[in-house]
Amino acid sequence: MNETSSQLFEEAKKIIPGGVNSPVRAFKAVGGEPVFIREAHGTRITDMDGREYVDYVMSWGPLILGHAHPAVVEAIKEQAGKGTSYGAPTSLEVGLAQLIIEAFPSLDMVRMMSSGTEAVMTAIRLARAFTGREKIVKFEGCYHGHADSLLVKAGSGVATLGIPGSPGIPKHLAELTITVPFNDEASITGIFAEHGREIAAVIVEPAAGNMGVVTPNPGFLEMLRALTKSHDSLLIFDEVITGFRLTWGGYQGIAGIYPDLTCLGKIIGGGLPVGAVGGKRIIMEQLAPLGPVYQAGTLSGNPLAMTGGITTLALLQHSMDYYEAMDRLAFSLCEEMKLLFARKGLPITINRLGSMFTVFFTPEPVNDFTSASRADTKMFARFFRGMLKNGISLPPSQFEAWFLSLAHNHDDMEKTLAACSATLASL
Repeated sequence: MNETSSQLFEEAKKIIPGGVNSPVRAFKAVGGEPVFIREAHGTRITDMDGREYVDYVMSWGPLILGHAHPAVVEAIKEQAGKGTSYGAPTSLEVGLAQLIIEAFPSLDMVRMMSSGTEAVMTAIRLARAFTGREKIVKFEGCYHGHADSLLVKAGSGVATLGIPGSPGIPKHLAELTITVPFNDEASITGIFAEHGREIAAVIVEPAAGNMGVVTPNPGFLEMLRALTKSHDSLLIFDEVITGFRLTWGGYQGIAGIYPDLTCLGKIIGGGLPVGAVGGKRIIMEQLAPLGPVYQAGTLSGNPLAMTGGITTLALLQHSMDYYEAMDRLAFSLCEEMKLLFARKGLPITINRLGSMFTVFFTPEPVNDFTSASRADTKMFARFFRGMLKNGISLPPSQFEAWFLSLAHNHDDMEKTLAACSATLASL
């Protein structure tokens, strides 16, 4: 007999801290107990109790084709039969790197690794080595993984759980990270006026997804590019979420702003653990074995993740129709949800960028972490639980993006809107 989600959670809490292997999964911000998943196909996930949900988490963004896409599954199965990891180079690493470089004009070279956090750690190390400087500038609410330097005023689970930073980070290391509000040109200009010659790099999500979806103000990214160039600092774009999510390539292509280094993950692994950092040749050649900057990983470029990524990108590469279809579906869903909330008299703001969006429980515009933090998290928690009860799986946090995939269709939208209507009626 299969164990239920509740039984599994009780067992997990005895042997896994908090019962989960990533904090936001614990449902602490929304109440109740986490749902343990048995299987998933397309847009639907099924829990250990046999309940089915339309999924808008989509593994937090990687599954742009949907769960268990047949082509991806078959390719991974075929590769697994040849071996899962060799600890040696393969043609697959070269193939995926070529696809990424073709899609990102700012990248001359790419180094594969196993997570977005690793990619960011490497980018920061490269920036410090290349410039000979130590200070890094990041933005409030932008989450760049759990590396020591970057957990200061971060988004994602850090924001969800209300953790301002994290114990265990040396004070002198945290002091090398300068944090400023997202979209605040005056603050970043002032920081460079004071510390410009000490700043190795500015790292930013060019369009944020980890305080919820927040887009850059017009001119903001252009200003960052000009400011970093004028001070001989590097500009790092964290496109772990936005890479291949909105178009073939990254948000940098949409904005026409090209950074010195780019961090990638999620979609480029087709649902398997992956990360990558890429950029200008003169910077990337600082990495060992060519240069003195060390980075390594036993499973870096492993054949399963490379196969998942190549298969996924090959399906996306030649059809902008896919992105346009997801954009239209997301637009329609958001507009219909706005009407439902308006009829209920419940003020919300929906920020959307292509196939990713966030419903903020606040009537105010959300353009930085301060305005995002004004959202009514208790009301979101009630809404989340109602949607889950009605068969819709949302990210268990006010400060995360919802994701559509190519598998989502009008039947999913109708079920979602019906669940939204029923949930709002019960609030």
